[in-house]
Amino acid sequence: MPSKSSARLAALTVAAVCSAAAVVQTIVLPTPAHADSVRIHDIQGTTRISPYAGQKVADVAGIVTGVRTYGSSKGFWMQDPNPDADPATSEGVFVFTSSAPKVAVGDSVTVTGTVSEYVPGGASSGNQSVTEITKPAVTVLSSGNAVPAPVVLDAQSVPAAYAPAGDAAANGSVNGLTLQPSKYALDYYESLEGMNVQVADARVVTATDPYSELWVTVKPHEHAGRRGGTVYGSYDSQNTGRIQIQSLGPTAGFPVANVGDTLAGATSGPLDYNQYGGYTLVADHMGTLQSAGLQRETTRKQSHGELAVATYNVENLDPSDSTFDAHASAIVNNLQSPDIVSLEEIQDDNGATDDGTVDASVTVNKLIDAIVAAGGPRYEWRSIDPVNDQDGGEPGGNIRQGFLFNPARVSFTDRPGGDSTTAVGVTREHGRAALTFSPGRIDPTSAAWKSSRKPLAGEFVFRGRTVFVIANHFASKGGDQGLTSQYQPPTRGSEVQRHLQAAEVNSFVKDILKVQKNADVIALGDMNDFEFSGTAKILEGDGELWSAVKSLPKSERYTYDYQGNQQVLDQILISPSIRRACDFDYDSVHINSEFHDQISDHDPQVLRFHP
Repeated sequence: MPSKSSARLAALTVAAVCSAAAVVQTIVLPTPAHADSVRIHDIQGTTRISPYAGQKVADVAGIVTGVRTYGSSKGFWMQDPNPDADPATSEGVFVFTSSAPKVAVGDSVTVTGTVSEYVPGGASSGNQSVTEITKPAVTVLSSGNAVPAPVVLDAQSVPAAYAPAGDAAANGSVNGLTLQPSKYALDYYESLEGMNVQVADARVVTATDPYSELWVTVKPHEHAGRRGGTVYGSYDSQNTGRIQIQSLGPTAGFPVANVGDTLAGATSGPLDYNQYGGYTLVADHMGTLQSAGLQRETTRKQSHGELAVATYNVENLDPSDSTFDAHASAIVNNLQSPDIVSLEEIQDDNGATDDGTVDASVTVNKLIDAIVAAGGPRYEWRSIDPVNDQDGGEPGGNIRQGFLFNPARVSFTDRPGGDSTTAVGVTREHGRAALTFSPGRIDPTSAAWKSSRKPLAGEFVFRGRTVFVIANHFASKGGDQGLTSQYQPPTRGSEVQRHLQAAEVNSFVKDILKVQKNADVIALGDMNDFEFSGTAKILEGDGELWSAVKSLPKSERYTYDYQGNQQVLDQILISPSIRRACDFDYDSVHINSEFHDQISDHDPQVLRFHP
């Protein structure tokens, strides 16, 4: 994935508080004739698009349930206290005022304005739209009225099925389908759009982020992770109980939560929809944070005869960062100083300054020095500088993969000639497989690696046995439609490139195994895709590789936590000689993804085995 912070900072337009605001896209459809007076449920209708979209409505009545005075989406929510009998029609709506609204919670108001469909992120995002009344004229009739009681979201009310299949005649969009709130979770949430809702004693499944957001689940037993999260295990088993929580008030008091903590009591407020996760409870009343006391994990130390190989995405590490000591401590203490560490997202020596610098020796040596200071070994390192601005990531940063290795435990076989544009190959040496270059890059001029990191292959020796290690950082999921997209199932356009990349890596591993059937080969890194994905299947091929995360119970299979889903993005894949020996030990070491004070958005993993 793109860094959560960098992707968010690029898109965020709100300073003080995270807003649901984004580029506004108005959907205008053929609609009924002008109505002089309609109810909110008439405006919302029984589909995702209002039957009054693009039309002016007059004297729409409701009680103000929430006021948003910040960001670029200022306005208020109002709700009809006298609902109709149709569960598909929401009784709430957002009134977009553009400036700070002059109403208060509990005001009884009438609104005259134009009905619009606002698409957070713009139409190209594929997001659902929010039905709004824009350009409003607001009349306050009275104040201090009782606010409609919130609808309780819980395991009983939220359906088990996630979303209907989109209409094939509408390119897979669900927008025109009649809502079935008793059958599908997304339909249920849509039927409550703009209404006052509540969760109670909800467990946190994604920690508080820098934008004062967190995710909870209202289904505590749904695909529960071992440490309190909710695990994403397949495209067909969506987690329907996840919902995002923001604050409608100041963020200063927003709960600073880790996974497994609980918002005890009631958390309530209007149900919104935004581009950063879809349906969101914007809380005007927050439950009390109860800590579960989650601790960072520490893996066991490898035995004398075990080779420990790790992968760790250090999230755009450059010399100006303040995280070197923390990363060093993680490698030394939590990972127990692995013999080989594949690092992803090592930036060049001046970070995002785009001046042609590609060397990263200052960055890497600063980390090595910090590891020594933390009590670890003095690692040596190998890498290949990329061509400037050709490998994607933060502009100017020139991220790349690199190997750290402990020379007291393992040696690196240097074979000169590898550079940023020359493809590494496989040859036979004394009857065994060898790399033509070490380190070397796999087919770096292939279209599969356009604007993406090229795999780094290296040849190591441990106790007389050669081990081939391939460090990867595949293309990100940026641009894919979100799980709450109007298109169901969502399009995962980014995986096209990852499939090409997986095929390249698998082909290279095949070349090694053709020369030496029993070669020990490890392909590892940030694959940016799940262990059940098409990318993983292509990587694994016909058994050339196997993802070791599948050796764990399903409740422990995750390296990343995104929008309430604990998921696998980082993988360590092993060749048949390692798998068949049945003496390998894989561990996803949870030190980052579950915590609000993470130093990277990825958890590292370690593989231990006897070559």
